[in-house]
Amino acid sequence: MEEFFVQDALTSMTSHLIFIVITWYALQALNLDGLFRKGKVFEARILMIFLTIALGATVSRFFLDFLSWSNSLIYLF
Repeated sequence: MEEFFVQDALTSMTSHLIFIVITWYALQALNLDGLFRKGKVFEARILMIFLTIALGATVSRFFLDFLSWSNSLIYLF
């Protein structure tokens, strides 16, 4: 039983990290320079980091939920 929790935790952590990295690379394609004031580079970077974490974690949570739902389908039949 304990192994299941460890495996679940490792899967969740890995998924979150992978999707955060993918989101970071995807957001690099956007040109957001026009949205920020001049001289506010630090604030812009912090916002990009928070946006990356929020989007990556949301996509990861969807992926993990979908994985869990698909594993639960065996109980349907």
